[in-house]
Amino acid sequence: MSSTIPTVDISKQSVRQFIIDRDPDCYLGQPDTVLLEDGRTILVAYPQGHGGPDTLLKRSEDGGLTWSDRLPVPESFYGQHNSPTIHRVVDRVGVERLILFVSSPEMMQSISEDDGYSWTPLSPIFPKRLQGTMGFKGHAPPKNVLPISGDKILAVYHDHIETEPGKETVAPVKMVSTDGGLTWSDPLSFGQHPKYPGAKPCEPAIIRSPDGQTLFCLARENSRKFRSLSMFSTDEGESWSELEELPITLTGDRHIVRYAPDGRIIATFRDTVKASETHGDFVAWVGSYDDLVHGRDGQYRVRLLENHSKPGDTGYAGLELLPDGTFVSTTYCVLSQGEQPLVVCIRFTLEEIDAMLH
Repeated sequence: MSSTIPTVDISKQSVRQFIIDRDPDCYLGQPDTVLLEDGRTILVAYPQGHGGPDTLLKRSEDGGLTWSDRLPVPESFYGQHNSPTIHRVVDRVGVERLILFVSSPEMMQSISEDDGYSWTPLSPIFPKRLQGTMGFKGHAPPKNVLPISGDKILAVYHDHIETEPGKETVAPVKMVSTDGGLTWSDPLSFGQHPKYPGAKPCEPAIIRSPDGQTLFCLARENSRKFRSLSMFSTDEGESWSELEELPITLTGDRHIVRYAPDGRIIATFRDTVKASETHGDFVAWVGSYDDLVHGRDGQYRVRLLENHSKPGDTGYAGLELLPDGTFVSTTYCVLSQGEQPLVVCIRFTLEEIDAMLH
């Protein structure tokens, strides 16, 4: 891959890697995480198998250094559904809750108001009039849930939308809650791409601008005709700019984007650039918000994990920032040739990575 920025490789530093769950006879993958208010407790949700069935939960009370056994869950967490995601929200009267989403054959959610010790049964989000309608199942559940103005919560994901009988397209989808995630508006697709015919933007990831006025969205491009895509909104997600290509250094799948303590941005993703030295691996991009906006390559990239499966089977991930500046990045990967995919977290600080450049 032609790039103006260096790549730092920490994939062989096993001291940074903490195995969350492994099963020699079972594929484990597609985790998501949430950091609780205490700044050290992390919950991880992941399916038993490729996308499913079953949703499993574990807890770490020391920032990812050690993990519990599998936690008890409602009976509804077992069965055919797709790749859980988990989020912490606060409603307009200050009630904190965790929301766990799954999708396929329909979008469902479970709620905890005691930091994940107990959960409501999974229940459908959308009313029966929408169930079974193309565009309302959720191909994968929301990876981004964030507060917006008016004490509302915005959730984004992607779906396969039937634009006319027998013809469908892939598009980002948004829904809004006004009651802290208990109920959601009907979904609406967004993300126009007239410059990129046949593009399939999906797996949207959103970060706010430093001044809080703009939502910036990164999206996987699933036709593989274009680089990853971006767009922005200046009205809290009501409307969005046309899609633009991102630089090749950010091209990949399943972006998770966070601010570092010093204001830089880190994005983790699966590298899909065939000419890249890290093709198929779990990587991170480090740069500034201005780099995102202006399509610049960024500061550097990091190989977080070398993936020993067929190229690409990694990357659904969680990314949490602890109070001391440590990032805890959780994904699934084949760490050794011939093994089943396992769930693992990697701990690092950007200061440590910076020092490796010198």
